[in-house]
Amino acid sequence: MIAYALRRTGLGAGSAARPGTRPGAGTALRLGLAGVWLLDAALQYQPFMFTRAFGKALATTAMGNAAVVSDPILWSASQVEQNAVLSNAVFATIQLLLAAGIAWPRTARIGLAASAVWSLAVWWLGEGFGGMLAGMASPLNGAPGAAILYALLAVLLWPSERPAQQAPFTAAGAVGVRAARSLWSACWLILASAALWPGNRAPQALALQILDAGDGEPAWLAALDRHAAVFTATLGLAAPLTLALVLAVIAVAVWLPAPAAKAGLVLAIATAGLIWVLGESFGAILTGQATDPNTGPLLALLALAYWPG
Repeated sequence: MIAYALRRTGLGAGSAARPGTRPGAGTALRLGLAGVWLLDAALQYQPFMFTRAFGKALATTAMGNAAVVSDPILWSASQVEQNAVLSNAVFATIQLLLAAGIAWPRTARIGLAASAVWSLAVWWLGEGFGGMLAGMASPLNGAPGAAILYALLAVLLWPSERPAQQAPFTAAGAVGVRAARSLWSACWLILASAALWPGNRAPQALALQILDAGDGEPAWLAALDRHAAVFTATLGLAAPLTLALVLAVIAVAVWLPAPAAKAGLVLAIATAGLIWVLGESFGAILTGQATDPNTGPLLALLALAYWPG
């Protein structure tokens, strides 16, 4: 399937893209998104997900939210808990189909549209809007929620025939340059503001978040988290302020000339990597209880979608 997709879109040997379009980069990024969905499906097929504990874990995302948000979450979680095997089998299979649909060129649009709809449902019923409405989110523990980033990528990676001069980077193909840059800035400014929320700028708050990420992880990763938490604790208030500043710089980077924009995108990828390793402990995928790799890989994929041609 992947080899066929590459040949169809100009990445494979002996094939050529139409002049003035940039299908190759877009296809590579869509295959990356499909790969993340494939990983999600594999994680969803883990034994833990077929137990009642999975439904109970979903119910915890209602914590701190208003009743209008939490009540549907609790109802949905109770249904999953009562029908754990069937519910999870359906969830895992849907994600597998999304991966296949996005990867296959002829169904890419259907796959991306279904991905956006499914992601928005998961953002609410599976993530409680990433804790954003409850004021409990942090850039280090998954804000603004992985699911909303899937939906954002589905929009920005929509196949487009815009000429290269109208779409100087892949994310501009579907929505245009100004809209794409505005979406980027909004995403990273939300993260920057979350870093300064009272719960995140409290003494040792970020250090404790890093330390908590090591719970249930292999010894080497838990030790890495402990060392990072100790270092962060020594920074005090400077830790959230520095994090917010870095995220704000990234937010404006795409509006700058190409050399500065590339530097900002490199910073975004590096920051996403640090968040994924230290704040999210690789999305907890080594614990056997993760449903997705969390936001780190998605933020990096998002940055690649803005790389200037």
